[in-house]
Amino acid sequence: MHPGYDGDVAEASRIETLGIIGAGRVGSVLARLAVSAGYRVLLAASSDPARIARAARALGATAVGVAELAREADAVLLALPLSRHATLPAELLRGKLVIDAMNYWWGDGLRGDLDDPRTSTSETVQRHLAGSRVVKAFNHMGYQDLEDETRPAGTSDRKAIAIAGDDPDDVARVARVVDDLGFDPVVAGGLASGIMLEPGAEAFGADVDAAELRAMLQRFPTSQRGIVVARARAAEPNS
Repeated sequence: MHPGYDGDVAEASRIETLGIIGAGRVGSVLARLAVSAGYRVLLAASSDPARIARAARALGATAVGVAELAREADAVLLALPLSRHATLPAELLRGKLVIDAMNYWWGDGLRGDLDDPRTSTSETVQRHLAGSRVVKAFNHMGYQDLEDETRPAGTSDRKAIAIAGDDPDDVARVARVVDDLGFDPVVAGGLASGIMLEPGAEAFGADVDAAELRAMLQRFPTSQRGIVVARARAAEPNS
């Protein structure tokens, strides 16, 4: 039993091939960690796969197009700007477990559809990918911390990654990925709870252990952001 997770990650079916869409800093770090953990990693960007082939090889991954990635990957991790979520091929990703590591950044331009306190951004992604099963993870820790803080299971100073998802089996599978990549998984709740991991929440940017991350999540309802979210949802529930 791992200290950050209520279930046994060893019992979850293992993802063998992980597809990562987005070859920037976060995508590259997660690709490197996944390769080190024994995963087959496919890496795709919006451009021709040949343009990232050398970088992918240096990570131990294989550069492919999005269509090939969707066809071959057991799960797909999104590590691209959230503002581009609507460009994702929903039909190609139908039936897939999709791990959402994206965040809304004001630098991408003000977007009311991505900054609505009535809903989490992962729920917005889920609406676009209606035939997929979205689980939020790997979004609240900076890419440098992700690279530097990975530790073996049982290490006293191991850091934690929060997960939000609606299907217990999918959450368990993602928890196993988190554990394999060197972090203690902490379940925040359903996909709507992913709002506790977004910019403006205490847990966003958190580089802490499972106990402290869990405490941050418990404090969210009384935080400034939590009060804003609660008032917005009470006044006009999101449909």
